[in-house]
Amino acid sequence: MKIGIIGASGYTGGELLRLLAMHPEAEVSAISSRRFEGKEVWKVHAFLKGFYNLKFCTPEVENFSDCDLVFTAVPHGEAMLYAPKLLELGIKVVDLSADYRLPKEVYEKTYGKKHTAYLEAVYGIPEIHREEIKKANLVANPGCYPTGTILAVAPLAKLELIERVVFDCKSGITGAGESPSDFTHYPNLHESIVPYKVTDHRHLPEIVQELSRFQQDLKVYFTPQVFPGSRGILTNAHVFLRGELSREELYKIYEEFYRDCYFIRLQDEVKLIQVRGSNFCDISLYSANDRAVVISAIDNMVKGASGQAIQNMNLMFGLKEWVGLKIPPLFP
Repeated sequence: MKIGIIGASGYTGGELLRLLAMHPEAEVSAISSRRFEGKEVWKVHAFLKGFYNLKFCTPEVENFSDCDLVFTAVPHGEAMLYAPKLLELGIKVVDLSADYRLPKEVYEKTYGKKHTAYLEAVYGIPEIHREEIKKANLVANPGCYPTGTILAVAPLAKLELIERVVFDCKSGITGAGESPSDFTHYPNLHESIVPYKVTDHRHLPEIVQELSRFQQDLKVYFTPQVFPGSRGILTNAHVFLRGELSREELYKIYEEFYRDCYFIRLQDEVKLIQVRGSNFCDISLYSANDRAVVISAIDNMVKGASGQAIQNMNLMFGLKEWVGLKIPPLFP
């Protein structure tokens, strides 16, 4: 497969290139960046020297006309400039922005942008939408927080066992993107954990949307925080149940729901270090009478972004979803 990446100079673009370098069925043939047009990829992503001889081109659709699939790793509001034109050329698209994750009116309210090229897309969590993704030409890759939260409680939502759920999430700073700001400035974050968008983070509509597919009447609360590390999202889901479940019962529910999901690992104990650099989502379960505590851990750059995008690509081309992604986590 010939693969293109529009917006290949940022964190998610670099991570796509890192993972695709070892993919046995994919060849990256075109990458774009307005800032770095004409530069060799390794002059921007020095860690990739020796893996690619590509140069960045401008993000014009004609530069990607020979591709079978294009990843749009661009800021919110920009993917809509490219996706319709790529689809018209018969090129499949996996969009890593938010442009196609939500209904048009919800997107415009959440992101404060007018959607000028709305299209129906499949929401790209393979563990939930695998069969739809296989038939899709446009997949909306989920946000990082939604990936960790939805996977944490989807098995309970499917059985309509949730009264309400409180998500307490902590993310590495790469989730804020590569552009420096006061928020990401080292002295402001070092030895600190910073809550932000405490009740109105823009990923909340995604979380509600997907969990409501299973259980429409559940109440969802979500507070994100940033810790002074580069990668990872740890989600503590406090699930207030309609009844009581033992830890053994919880594990049976999750084992059944995720029985065919290679990238979901049920663990006795979850730590971020155990998923670093991988596409795994580790989950541990605890019972407290009518409250369950579900802890999930993902690498926000991999399962929370570029790795999941490749997992979706694999399904769209009839491959096993783990192809090119069977990479053990980095430890320690």
